[in-house]
Amino acid sequence: MDRGLYIAASGMLAEQVRQDQIANDLANASTPGYKADRTTQRSFGSLLLNNSVSGARVGSQSTAVQVDTITTDFTPEPLKDTGEPLDFGITGDGFFALQTPQGTRYTRDGQFTADAQGRLTDANGNRVLGRDGNPLTVGADGRVDPRRLNVVLLQNPRKLGDNLLTGTPGNVAGQTAGQVRSGALEGSGADPTQSMVDMMASMRAYESGQKVIQTIDETLGKAASSVASLNG
Repeated sequence: MDRGLYIAASGMLAEQVRQDQIANDLANASTPGYKADRTTQRSFGSLLLNNSVSGARVGSQSTAVQVDTITTDFTPEPLKDTGEPLDFGITGDGFFALQTPQGTRYTRDGQFTADAQGRLTDANGNRVLGRDGNPLTVGADGRVDPRRLNVVLLQNPRKLGDNLLTGTPGNVAGQTAGQVRSGALEGSGADPTQSMVDMMASMRAYESGQKVIQTIDETLGKAASSVASLNG
């Protein structure tokens, strides 16, 4: 009985993590340059159980599941024309470099604007860096030459939130830095239809775990009542 509770509870916890990931993808289905995540699960290894009071070994258990990894799909998405002069999209691989209070960060979201000083920034006010490593300034005509924007290849890119990433700049096998196009934005990598299907499947798995726990709880309750009546 106890083993069944552990199995069901671990499955529910894993599905909670998966649902959070899917919900984040759905929330960013229209975010330019967003990259979707994938959650994978695996079985637990052998778990050593000890008595919580005496510390004596009880035994091992090789059941249940857990989240293995959450990976990001960095496949470039098609560009969509917007006609806005400060919108930029990367055709191919690479990321825009941004100057943030935490240091240089990277993004595929090229929906930029100009601040009060005429500098090119993202939606959070982070300055966009050019090929020379300095912040870019918007011209008097309200435009920036796309060739001035720096496209950086990253080793081991990792999400940080707010559509920003960190990683190690450098050459990546099989990749070449893409070209920047003005008046266009990269579409989101999240597929809302597939995400909804995945969310429903995850919810069903989560509900199955709930039913298992309820059934075991009812069985243990009946067993306890039967023992009490026998002792009486």
